[in-house]
Amino acid sequence: MVSQSAGPDEDLLLALLNSAPAVGGRITEELHARAAGEFAVRFGGTGSDAELQQLRLMRQVLQDVIRAAEGATERLTELLSDISLVPEPSPAGIQWRLEADPPKRLAARAALAWARFAESTPGRLKACANSDCNLFFIDRSRPGTGRWCSMTTCGNRMKARAHASRQRTSRATDAH
Repeated sequence: MVSQSAGPDEDLLLALLNSAPAVGGRITEELHARAAGEFAVRFGGTGSDAELQQLRLMRQVLQDVIRAAEGATERLTELLSDISLVPEPSPAGIQWRLEADPPKRLAARAALAWARFAESTPGRLKACANSDCNLFFIDRSRPGTGRWCSMTTCGNRMKARAHASRQRTSRATDAH
């Protein structure tokens, strides 16, 4: 287990996962040009082109892992193949130092945040159940049954669709 604080890297993880939202039914890319550089710098990166490429790769792989896509675990293993954690013992305990080429460091931190989160709260990091949405969220509901990134947007849309579908089915049944 890595003893880095979960807060900032948890924020990095969610921001990275949600950096390709669906707008008007199309996936948009927020990790490009100046905005992406600002994204990387905000989380302690450099904003270099190589770093942004690694972030985009890690985002796609982590999204696929969370969605349990076929081959995602193997792609994650490949992305992390030259990353390591080095123990630094002290009287206070062991701190773990991330060893990675600079362009891969921020992406590796996001992967570590995902691993910590998956271990400490399994099943709580989810993709929105709205097929027109590409956002991820932390399910903070007590039973862990949350389905949407936002009840006011995706939840209401999905419930309205289900209601309309039931109405159509009911009318079709009544017509026969």
